Amino acid sequence: MTDLRTDPRWYSQPYPPEGAGAAEGIRNQLGRPELDLLTILVREAAQNSWDARDPRHDGPVRFGVDLGYVGPAHADAWRRLLSSGAPSNEHLALRKLLRSGVRIMTVSDRGTNGLGGPTRAHQISEGRQDFIAFVRNVGEPRDTKLGGGTYGFGKAIFYLLSGIGTVLVHTRCRNDRGELETRLMGCALWHSYRAVDAAGNERRYTGRHWWGDASGEVIDPLIGSNAEEMARLLGLAPFGVEETGTSIVVIDPHLDGMEPREAAAYLAETVSWHLWPKMLERADGTLPMQFSVTCEGRDFPVPDPRTTSPLNLFVDAYRQLSTDEGRTLSCQKPVKELGRMGLVQRPVIPLEPSPAARRAMEMVQIERTVHHVALMRPAELVVTYWPGRETGAELLSYAGVFRATEEMDATYAEAEPPTHDAWNHHRLEGHDRTFVRTTFTRLKEAVDELLQLGGAAREGSANVALGAASARFSPLVGGAWGTGGATDYGRSSLGRASAAPDEDEELPGPHHGSRRKGRISSTVDPPSMTDATPRAPRPRVKYAGATTYEERNGHSVLVQAFTLPAPVLQRVRVDLAVALPGAGNRETDPPAGAAMPGFVGWEDPTGTFHASPTFVIEGGDDAVWRAVVRPAPDTITEITVKTRAVTTS
Repeated sequence: MTDLRTDPRWYSQPYPPEGAGAAEGIRNQLGRPELDLLTILVREAAQNSWDARDPRHDGPVRFGVDLGYVGPAHADAWRRLLSSGAPSNEHLALRKLLRSGVRIMTVSDRGTNGLGGPTRAHQISEGRQDFIAFVRNVGEPRDTKLGGGTYGFGKAIFYLLSGIGTVLVHTRCRNDRGELETRLMGCALWHSYRAVDAAGNERRYTGRHWWGDASGEVIDPLIGSNAEEMARLLGLAPFGVEETGTSIVVIDPHLDGMEPREAAAYLAETVSWHLWPKMLERADGTLPMQFSVTCEGRDFPVPDPRTTSPLNLFVDAYRQLSTDEGRTLSCQKPVKELGRMGLVQRPVIPLEPSPAARRAMEMVQIERTVHHVALMRPAELVVTYWPGRETGAELLSYAGVFRATEEMDATYAEAEPPTHDAWNHHRLEGHDRTFVRTTFTRLKEAVDELLQLGGAAREGSANVALGAASARFSPLVGGAWGTGGATDYGRSSLGRASAAPDEDEELPGPHHGSRRKGRISSTVDPPSMTDATPRAPRPRVKYAGATTYEERNGHSVLVQAFTLPAPVLQRVRVDLAVALPGAGNRETDPPAGAAMPGFVGWEDPTGTFHASPTFVIEGGDDAVWRAVVRPAPDTITEITVKTRAVTTS
């Protein structure tokens, strides 16, 4: 073993004559948050990492959480080095824990400044003071403009998460000479107590402990090669040659009753729900942050919000913020611009999340449908999901994003509790209180306008804008129904497609046996009346069940399955229209600026996709084909499937 220049040991802080903060006070500063500890950890640690991003670093901030155990190769070093000078087990149960297997959680960032600045609290520096803000002091104010949080409150979660209130801080930064410097220090925050000191005198202790270089009058971090050698002995991941950042090792983490791999899956979902804005590429192509979650060497991928329902709704709403589709929310008395809002509404299949995803969604109070607005400050970290009025339809969801202006950032920050997970106007006074209260009034107005509450529905929309969905919504939607065994075809004349008239067939509803508003039909060319040869089988469409909502590449689509019973070559196509409420009217030409349904393509029986407006199929068997349609928002989509015999020469 390489000799260390100093033997690290623990130091327990006694109360000085002038007094000091007790460990309980620091641990209790988060209050009694509604979020669980793992969720708070993700939010607070990621906020601090984002605030500490290094402008000299080319690339995203990398943020990771790793769950594991101290391996056999390093267990002896942990017992030997971390027991030195440790208080008795009744005051900090570290010695007892080190005698058994030690579970750890490492929360790390790279591409950040690391914990730089002075290492002692009384030292003055013109630059950042991240080390003393995290390790020494309590309640440091934000020193990052438009930052997401503060080290003073953000650090408490690490101690709360540890079963013995103990962490190791391993960081790489640039010192005041601009040189790269590695630092390593242990910190514990448990309970205040009384004990007899080395001189035999009874003293009161704050419950705060530090582990590091005890050769001076104050406990200091191990620095430079000394820190790097100690990190190697403990099995901590080293930093790259030019790499800066921080790793916080939480000893004996609480996992809220979950097994490690179960907790890792939950952490991956939690990262996605609370940090998704940082996973989106900016207009210049840069990516703000990259996230990883691992457990015992296994990777647990963080869901991509762009393709994961229902987060993709919030992503679409976020995209509106920089376009004309977004809107500016303002207060009128006094006049103040509050921020920008994006809001989208569309059909979404009811959610059937995994256990980990369900748990993460419960933390943000989202269940099977989404009717929420994500609130964020300019740092673009999700503060909370504000629940708006429900749509009243299981298959219809909406999602919004509200981002405060930079001028309003301080106001909303003051409205947040220590966990940064709400905006409470009651915490404020004067105009600031009015601004925050008015924000929620404007959000409600925007949602009510989207849902057309308190007024008549505009032409071309319906109370339940779903189109064809499922049998249980048959009274609410039009143009969607067909049954696999339907043989009772009615007639209607919807027009001609060519000189030879089409014959359109209307199917009864699957349950009531009555015809629905909006038709699903098949079309054939009638045989020539002068043709004396035996008639070829008449092409027709046989529907294989009701039209359903499904997802393709993260987007909701309508899918109609069908077969072609006649054993002839035939060409199929789809006619789409928007059914209007009232007298059964339909629109095939949208008003200016209005959306219309779009045909996406065909899926053959093997699942191969064909993106063509028509397709030639040899019928005569039970092979199931599928027509895939993109529904128009705020409409009842009417689907007409048609077939025509193909003449061969």
